[in-house]
Amino acid sequence: MEAQPREIRRYIKVDGKIPFSEWIDSLQDRKARLKIKLRLDRVEEGNLGDYRSVGEGVFELRLNYGPGYRIYFGQVGLTIILLLCGGDKKTQVTDIQTAKKYWRDYNARNTSSNQ
Repeated sequence: MEAQPREIRRYIKVDGKIPFSEWIDSLQDRKARLKIKLRLDRVEEGNLGDYRSVGEGVFELRLNYGPGYRIYFGQVGLTIILLLCGGDKKTQVTDIQTAKKYWRDYNARNTSSNQ
């Protein structure tokens, strides 16, 4: 079975802020930023690798590096990956709650604008 290429987009809050971009830009570890970028390149090629559902339509990409980085996303249709936020194993519980909140907001704004 051939991998399905994906388009990666980033969630934008009502105030124009982009949580995923803010998170990755705040990382001091340059090697971590590179590993995350390479992982997202593989996602674009259709290889999601190690990921799991955390409920309510939100998924967690797991990176086995450093403190256990996590990338939270939702899937729009069959080919769009919407990056919601990121974190690590230490902040996982809060990050999952935040990602679910962002996903609900995204869906509410996009459902209401299509009516």
